[in-house]
Amino acid sequence: MSEVEKTRYSDEELAEFKAIILEKLEKAKADYDLLRATITHTSSNDTEDTSPTFKVLEEGAATLSKEESGRLAQRQLKFIQHLEAALVRIENKTYGICRETGKLIPKERLKIVPHATLCIEVKENDRK
Repeated sequence: MSEVEKTRYSDEELAEFKAIILEKLEKAKADYDLLRATITHTSSNDTEDTSPTFKVLEEGAATLSKEESGRLAQRQLKFIQHLEAALVRIENKTYGICRETGKLIPKERLKIVPHATLCIEVKENDRK
C-alpha cells in the first residue's frame, strides 16, 4: 500500500506522533508556567530611595514587560490547546488528515508542526 493510498496513519505511526506531541506539550506547559510566574511576580527591588523620575521609568518598563509576557502567555496557552486537540485526534484516529482535502498531511510537516490540521497546499492557498 503506497503512501498516497493510505487514508489514515497506522497505530504505530500515531504512537510516534503522540510521543512527539507529549514532549512538546510538556515543554509548552513549562514555558507557560514560567511566563505566568513572570507576570504575577512583583519586583522585590526597593525604589523608595531613588529619584521619582527613575521610579516612573522603571514602573513603565515593568508594565511593558508584563504586557509582553501576557501576550506570550496567551500564545503559549493557545499552542497548548492545539497540542491537546491533536492528542484527541490521535485517540479518534483522525490525526494527520487535512480537514479541507481529506488527504494525509505528510509526516515531515507533522513532525515540524504536530498540531497541523491542514496540508501545506491548503495552508498556502489560505495566505493568497
